[in-house]
Amino acid sequence: MLRDDINNALKVAMKARDERRVSTLRLVNSTLKNADIEARGQGKGPLGDDAVLGVLQKMIKQRHESVELYEKGGRAELAQQERDEIVIITAYLPKQMSEDEVKAAIAQAIQGVGAAGMKDMGKVVGVLKGKYAGKLDFAKASALVKAALSG
Repeated sequence: MLRDDINNALKVAMKARDERRVSTLRLVNSTLKNADIEARGQGKGPLGDDAVLGVLQKMIKQRHESVELYEKGGRAELAQQERDEIVIITAYLPKQMSEDEVKAAIAQAIQGVGAAGMKDMGKVVGVLKGKYAGKLDFAKASALVKAALSG
């Protein structure tokens, strides 16, 4: 289970006195715990691996946005800190699909749902999320789906 991998890595980082990794993994655990509490409030159980992947992807996206803001503000040291956290968190995601693989998956999803136009974009993205959660960047995939359906 993904949580166990993160907790084991935290223990190893603590023994190695790797402060950046320890703080990042503690932050990941805290974010997962908050997501569990939120899910419990909605009557659901603890997050499964798919939901954990979604949380990790959200954390990476937040850090990319922070890097951009820090660079605009001239805070190179903080931008580098965020990049380091991205590298640590990314290690727990499955291997990302190449652009060619993404395009092939989109073509297959469009054909599978019989999408004819932009009104079917939600169906196509839904199929992609079901099959490829954690393996592709849905912001980029959505743009590719939109391009495929409009042209």
